[in-house]
Amino acid sequence: MDFKTIKFKLQSNGIGILALNRPDKLNAISFQMEEELHELFDHLMINLDCRVLIIKGEGRSFCAGTDLQEGLILNSKKNPEGYEKYYFLNIPEPIKRKIYHQWRISQIYVKMRKISQPIIAIIQGAAVGGGFGFAMASDIRFASKDAKFINGSINIGLTGADVGGSYFLPRLIGMSRAAEILYTGRSVDGIEAEKIGLISKVVQKEILLDIAIQKAEELLKKSPLGLRMTKQAVNLSLDSPSLENLLQYENSSIVLTFSSKDVNEASSAFFEKRDPKFPLR
Repeated sequence: MDFKTIKFKLQSNGIGILALNRPDKLNAISFQMEEELHELFDHLMINLDCRVLIIKGEGRSFCAGTDLQEGLILNSKKNPEGYEKYYFLNIPEPIKRKIYHQWRISQIYVKMRKISQPIIAIIQGAAVGGGFGFAMASDIRFASKDAKFINGSINIGLTGADVGGSYFLPRLIGMSRAAEILYTGRSVDGIEAEKIGLISKVVQKEILLDIAIQKAEELLKKSPLGLRMTKQAVNLSLDSPSLENLLQYENSSIVLTFSSKDVNEASSAFFEKRDPKFPLR
């Protein structure tokens, strides 16, 4: 896959590393980045060779959110040269352009939850707006002290409910803390983020990727099928109407995974006091 605004590398052990790659723009989300992320996540939806995904930002920031310069194009009635390929811009009415674009970008965060790979986000510098959304939609988060999580949309006259923030944040840190952060648009640094449970741990910026790879390697020691079904269970738990409903899924997933050959390898490794060696698929 030939990308311009992101980089993706799949290591031989099954760890994929996705880098947002517009460092000169603080990795702001352009229309092209949106399309490339859609392409990548669609690919990962059916890629069994990638077992864990790490997402990072190139340069000094994780992601500064939507590219506001491109956002102005949504208000115009004529596309600048080179933008004709984006379907949501080929509509003369600005409000329709905006809603079709908003639908398109928001589906990226849905796909982050739908792919079977656990996602580890490593955050340094700014994680604003859609960048904050990337962090929240991930499964595990590590950040440096200088990380700044900001719900940016509320600060520029828009609603503070954007790209799933009003869904993810209350579930991550509780309603009261989430409401205060979403309403004020204030900056939450790495230290506070760890304290309130938004991230797993504050890590020195220079070793963020090393820590993420270590965590990913821990996950590689688990059954590929078991890990994928666990992510599905976590997703379902966010909206399950009752314990009984979730138990139905958990019970089925236990029986299904028990029927997999992964169980034989895990059992042998346990008794032989070694790490299990699961096939990528």
